[in-house]
Amino acid sequence: MNHFEYRHHVLHCEEVPVPLIAQGVGTPFYLYSSATLTRHFLAMDQAFADLPHLTCFAVKSCSNLAVLNLFAGLGGGADIVSGGELFRALAAGVEPRKIVYSGVGKTPEEMRYALLSGILMFNVESSQELAALQAVAAGLGVKAPVALRINPDVDPQTHAYISTGLAKNKFGLPIEQAAAVYEEAKGLSHIEVVGVSCHIGSQLTSVAPFVESIHKVIAFIRRLTGLGITVKYLDMGGGLGIRYDQENPPEPAEYAAALKQALAEAPGCTLIIEPGRVIVGNAAILVTKVLYTKSGAKHFIVVDAGMNDLARPSLYGAHHAVLPVMERGQGQMTADLVGPICETGDFLARERPLPESESGDLLAVLSAGAYGFSMSSNYNSRPRVAEVMVRGDKFQVIRQRETLASLIQGERIPDWE
Repeated sequence: MNHFEYRHHVLHCEEVPVPLIAQGVGTPFYLYSSATLTRHFLAMDQAFADLPHLTCFAVKSCSNLAVLNLFAGLGGGADIVSGGELFRALAAGVEPRKIVYSGVGKTPEEMRYALLSGILMFNVESSQELAALQAVAAGLGVKAPVALRINPDVDPQTHAYISTGLAKNKFGLPIEQAAAVYEEAKGLSHIEVVGVSCHIGSQLTSVAPFVESIHKVIAFIRRLTGLGITVKYLDMGGGLGIRYDQENPPEPAEYAAALKQALAEAPGCTLIIEPGRVIVGNAAILVTKVLYTKSGAKHFIVVDAGMNDLARPSLYGAHHAVLPVMERGQGQMTADLVGPICETGDFLARERPLPESESGDLLAVLSAGAYGFSMSSNYNSRPRVAEVMVRGDKFQVIRQRETLASLIQGERIPDWE
């Protein structure tokens, strides 16, 4: 469920007509519903209410401070993958002890920042990373809390670019090698082993891969117990999908029920979940204006948003539904929805039935909250768009549209002498 609906043929976000926002901030812009964000976070978090757990939002999916602050106010933590995401999470008010640091390429500087910030734990992905973290922690005279990320070699049945749990993926330690690295970690002076981590991919539309992976992880935890290693936290990552087109992903309650049944075999562990897309994906739209239409061998609708604003269609071949912001009884036409970027791959929809459009019309690209703005860029020297949040009958700009001057901020022409 989301809070975008037509009223008197005009698309609204909660109580606010979308054209009113477009008039105030210009186009393109990302538009978030705070009611939808809240509802989706609570649906996921409360599905695990009868278990000791922590819901750490995956910051990479949507890193705006206002969004992170909203989740922090609901008791949420953060799953981060960079020092920049740590900075954002702290600035948004996330409690350090609710922050988990994932990712395969943490630098010593980022490790130091996280240790000084007092985060909950690091999800370590290699023996060399473990050694680097030991050195940084020793230099600070502290112990680094660690979970090792294991790779269970489970097929998540999703797009190859967002699969993370197969043996051929770069993430985690092969499960058959991980016990030896745990024993290594146990013997290090400035490492405290606190957990096990596993994440198999994104946009999963079945609970079966989750169940397969958690059974492997629990069997591994029993093996660690036999080695005298206590596991306090079981981090099962995120990855639950949403409906973009014809997908039928499980509801949070179904996902939770499947995990809880398996978790009965691992009493005493606090579960950490790291949802991202499932919370924010359908909580935002990208609003764009039609610039031109043209026809020849095929029909094109040219809008002012492009692949630099929403990369998913070009990058993954992803489907995003497109609706007219104002219904005026227009029909549909098979066309490409394209932007102004100088690339043939610049499209938001391709060879799809789209609303018949004319110059000046506003279109809404749906399900744009996850990996939308957070993956946007300045390609073709285009300022990144505004982000706007609605709460009830009010809206606020939560990120100003970049200016032309901001494009060259920090650059200089060398003064050779």
